[in-house]
Amino acid sequence: MLVTRAQIASLIPHSGAMCLLDGVLQWDASRIVCVSRSHRAGDNPLRAEGQLPAVCGVEYAAQAMAVHGGLAGKVGGRPRAGYLASLRDLECRRSRLDDLAGELVVEAEQVAGDGAHVIYRFKLRVGEVEVLSGQALVVLEPLTPAPPSLTPAPLPSGEGRLEFPFSSREKGMG
Repeated sequence: MLVTRAQIASLIPHSGAMCLLDGVLQWDASRIVCVSRSHRAGDNPLRAEGQLPAVCGVEYAAQAMAVHGGLAGKVGGRPRAGYLASLRDLECRRSRLDDLAGELVVEAEQVAGDGAHVIYRFKLRVGEVEVLSGQALVVLEPLTPAPPSLTPAPLPSGEGRLEFPFSSREKGMG
């Protein structure tokens, strides 16, 4: 494996059982292929009522995208946080992930990016059986911090009432 689970945990904001990926098999500037066995684990934190719904594969894909961003960022600059903003063309071909024997392979390919946003296509499969696919828009953390929020200056002592030159009735608003 090119990247181990411990190295993945250093690249994403998840730890322990919530770090869902076990390793990276391949990656380059636009694509990553990861592998996981956690979909079969009884302690998978995404399980509900003893089952792991296949739609939870979106989190596996999001973690693969984050690992890709972290690895690509270490090559091209500092890694940046990203936030999943939207999903498109999501196709879920199975109802569950936990009943699939074998390793879950998670592929993500960056198809566009402009410095503030990245679009990935992704797919999850076990062997040759495709389980989930779609496209995700990730909004990236700005390179420079946002300016502090503006707070109004305190009013001089004894002043606290705002006066307007007209009332809402004078302007036909009430």
